[in-house]
Amino acid sequence: MTEQTLDPRINAYRGDIAAASLKGKVDAERFVAPTPMCVATPLAPMHKWPAADARCTNEIWFGELVDVYDLTDGWAWCQAAREGYVGYVRADRLTDVITQASHRLAVPASHLYPEPDMKSAPAEWLPFGARLTITEERRGFSRLADGRWAVTRHLLAVGAVEPDIFATALKFLGVPYLWGGGSGAGLDCSGLIQAAMLNAGQACPRDSSQMATALGQALADDTDPAALARGDLVFFPRHVMIADGQGNVLHANAHHMAVTLEPVDVVRRRCTPAEADGWRYRRVAVAAAA
Repeated sequence: MTEQTLDPRINAYRGDIAAASLKGKVDAERFVAPTPMCVATPLAPMHKWPAADARCTNEIWFGELVDVYDLTDGWAWCQAAREGYVGYVRADRLTDVITQASHRLAVPASHLYPEPDMKSAPAEWLPFGARLTITEERRGFSRLADGRWAVTRHLLAVGAVEPDIFATALKFLGVPYLWGGGSGAGLDCSGLIQAAMLNAGQACPRDSSQMATALGQALADDTDPAALARGDLVFFPRHVMIADGQGNVLHANAHHMAVTLEPVDVVRRRCTPAEADGWRYRRVAVAAAA
């Protein structure tokens, strides 16, 4: 028997099935090659178990790719291409029609229109990070391959980056807190940071515990949190925040049930003794404030 020590959050294996790439690394009854599919709805919530009321652990954005390893009873057990997270997505949110995205949405939320006219009734909404294939531009709108229109100024070319991660995170100020969320409709602490990092062109894991070792460089444990630079990340157990360089931190938090900007010492006073002892800091490369 193979000792199964791989992180199941980012490795597709369970007792009956596993990714073919994991053969010899984990135990499973069978190993299968993935079937690439694409998210066809604004968001595809990823659940821990194949049930609508199961906890949501992630959200995959419109146009993003997933590798599907099993389709059973209307649920796809899959792995997100974005950061490799594994879970269950409703199969009716996916399509096997895959196009090469040219642009992505770089604002918390926007709309799709049936024609290039802001007064026309919206056909659908889009979340931050949505991947779009644009075929033409007209009067401030960009036409998708399926004929619908997006607001051009809300888009960035897939290869373009916005390196100031604090500026991106600040766009979500006031957005409601949502466990497992990662869009302008709601997000959690790590979803906020991941959105900002991806917009800067930097790979980023999904969970704060993963970020605490993967992102940037560690600062000294005795760093004064009030003296952090813009874009520095602040961690304590099960939470992550981003500093503004002026003694405040921005974070999606359950205390306010929203994304808030507040003095770092106010947050620290709310912490339990165990949380206060667990504060750690990391610095990632960002652009200077405008």
